Amino acid sequence: MAGLAFEGPNPDVDVLDGINGLAKDAPHWVNKAMEYIGEYGIIAALAVLCLIAWWSARRRPGAAGSVAGLVWAPLAAGIALLANIPIREFVERPRPFKDHAGLAVLIPGKSDFSFVSDHATLTMAVGVGLFIAHRTYGLIGIALALAEGFCRVYMGVHYPTDVIGGFALGTAVALLLAPLAQALLVPLTTAIGRSKVFWLVRAPGVPADGRPGQDGEGSRVVASGPALPRGPKERDKDLAA
Repeated sequence: MAGLAFEGPNPDVDVLDGINGLAKDAPHWVNKAMEYIGEYGIIAALAVLCLIAWWSARRRPGAAGSVAGLVWAPLAAGIALLANIPIREFVERPRPFKDHAGLAVLIPGKSDFSFVSDHATLTMAVGVGLFIAHRTYGLIGIALALAEGFCRVYMGVHYPTDVIGGFALGTAVALLLAPLAQALLVPLTTAIGRSKVFWLVRAPGVPADGRPGQDGEGSRVVASGPALPRGPKERDKDLAA
């Protein structure tokens, strides 16, 4: 299938020219920073964000369900990237710098197809996956995904619609498959939370499944407290014993 270019006025190209035009006027060090951020930095930031969210979730009661949701975020990204392989091959849209001369291309040499953007797909899938598990971390993740989309257009390697398509694909995979993923992952994380490697799911001292009195191997722990006053009948039973 041919690319998605249209004859006549094209808002997609106009937005591309406007955003990429910022790179033409920016200092060299700014473009180098944008190149690193857009290619690696935001993905690395999302990885750190997932680790922070995991560390926090381990410390809450009922951590197994929360950790299962956090595990789904990178899994959703992987599935979305796999789903993008046939989409790219079907659409066969060339990179914008191949059809439009004069773009400031910060990362030359990319020869694969443009629609949809892998980076936009991956980052939005992670962001939405995090949002399902934890609203605050999810909003940060989604903001990072939006920044990633801007960077891809700024660098001249994607059309805006490539990015929008990636956002849609990542969101669809993360949302639509979330119920099935939770059904499979929650029992798994619950089992891990009761095993010798329970620290992967919950911090030491946090009860398994939100139920008080369980350690990593599922044994009961009896809570201690001050002795209650006993009545005459209880004292008589003690003396008789």
